[in-house]
Amino acid sequence: MFNRRFRNTIRIGPVQVGTFYDGRGREKHAAACTAPRCGFSADYDSRAAAELAARTHRCPAR
Repeated sequence: MFNRRFRNTIRIGPVQVGTFYDGRGREKHAAACTAPRCGFSADYDSRAAAELAARTHRCPAR
């Protein structure tokens, strides 16, 4: 597996959003929750979609 190098990262609550290039050289955006026992993470094609997921995420671990 390749090493993701994130850039332009922001934190929205417990969720971090970052931009990276996938294995085919396309720009992707990831959102991942950093709360313990949450496990939420997803890749998106647009930055707006990743930020929307971060804003609307509710941790089941709370």
